[in-house]
Amino acid sequence: MQKPTDKTTIATLDRELVTRIKQGDRSACAECVALHSDGIYRLAYRLMGNESDAEDVVQETFLSAFKAIDRFDGRSSLGTWLFRIAYNAAMMRLRRKQPLFVSVDQPLQTADGDEIPRQLMDWCCLPETEFATGEARAEIRAAVSALPERLKAVFILRELEGHSTAETAEILEISPEAVKTRLHRARLRLRERLSDYFSERVKARNGA
Repeated sequence: MQKPTDKTTIATLDRELVTRIKQGDRSACAECVALHSDGIYRLAYRLMGNESDAEDVVQETFLSAFKAIDRFDGRSSLGTWLFRIAYNAAMMRLRRKQPLFVSVDQPLQTADGDEIPRQLMDWCCLPETEFATGEARAEIRAAVSALPERLKAVFILRELEGHSTAETAEILEISPEAVKTRLHRARLRLRERLSDYFSERVKARNGA
């Protein structure tokens, strides 16, 4: 099937798919997977960090969703519901693993455990070409991967997947205010981690 991109069209199609899946239409399950699997995979891959685990999360997401489809009440969109299932599946897997990144410094922390950046460098004035290099993209991907789970999930959903604050809150089952707070902290953490790298780019650009 050709994937629609308009949100209104997707919402209408989702409602039809839910009805058909609840009626036992197996072709609707396949259409649902075709429509939403790419987005679910991107989220899973960015959270898990490898293809194998991401594929397992995608499979687990749709199996869980189809088993529980009779409990889907339509208060959120089907896509949002699937993302919530995928996020929870990924978190369960991550919690069974050793942390992938360990800080070598003792960070400053807020009362709820989030780190406070120690230093920031403003690289807003760098041209877009500085961010388009393979090396820069790799640095940015590594910085996003190193974020704490709760900050990383918000950053991925809001900045990389383009979900609204309200949709992100539904997926993560937190308040919109918490989404805004975590997104702000994620951006600060990313700026801190990338400060050294981009400060060198600034110096190189200015001939220092």
